Amino acid sequence: MTDAPIRVMLVDDQELIRTGFSLVLLGEPEIAVVAEASDGQDALDALDRLAAAGGGCDVVLMDVRMPGMNGIDATAAIVERYPETRVLVLTTFDLDEYATGAIQAGASGFLLKDARPTELVDAIRRVASGDAAMAPSVTRRMLEQLRGMEGGLTMGGDGSGGAEGGSDALDPELEVLTERELDVLRLISEGSNNAEISAALFLSESTVKTHVGRVLSKLQLRDRVHAVIFAKQHGL
Repeated sequence: MTDAPIRVMLVDDQELIRTGFSLVLLGEPEIAVVAEASDGQDALDALDRLAAAGGGCDVVLMDVRMPGMNGIDATAAIVERYPETRVLVLTTFDLDEYATGAIQAGASGFLLKDARPTELVDAIRRVASGDAAMAPSVTRRMLEQLRGMEGGLTMGGDGSGGAEGGSDALDPELEVLTERELDVLRLISEGSNNAEISAALFLSESTVKTHVGRVLSKLQLRDRVHAVIFAKQHGL
């Protein structure tokens, strides 16, 4: 583990919320709050200043509803301009439109503002390491919504489609994966974490982590949240 702290920026139009997050993170020696912003454009400007000063930001804690540039638009802009910076979206609204909007914009995680401090810190660590963090309720809703979209995204006129029909029905974009990697991707698409995949496939967690990394690399996906979307859009 590197000695350098995880550099975090807080983006929320309410100063009280930013102060609360700062106080939570202040007690974490491996996390440093390097900037704050009150809206999306302010966040982009802050990232520009950090970059110009030779610094940067590893994780942005992003509110969704803000005046001016909202969190979803800001997330899309950050992902495009600073691809190494991860965005963890926080909101008080447990609604599908915000979860899917943030994830489609490139966010690596989605948590509710009522998450416990330990959950917030854990989410920052996971997102900074290249993993993903999702509130369980949001994960369930997103998966349900994506399953509902499958008919329009992956099925043919006869209502069939996807990998269920056998290897001959496999989407060409999935052919770069081995059978074991396909198994891992299917479980990721169901919302399984590494421990659950390990138990299901009788593999060690370190082996599962390796397979997950290969899946993301081969499919050129940012993280496992985007792997869920990819899998559902390609018939798994």
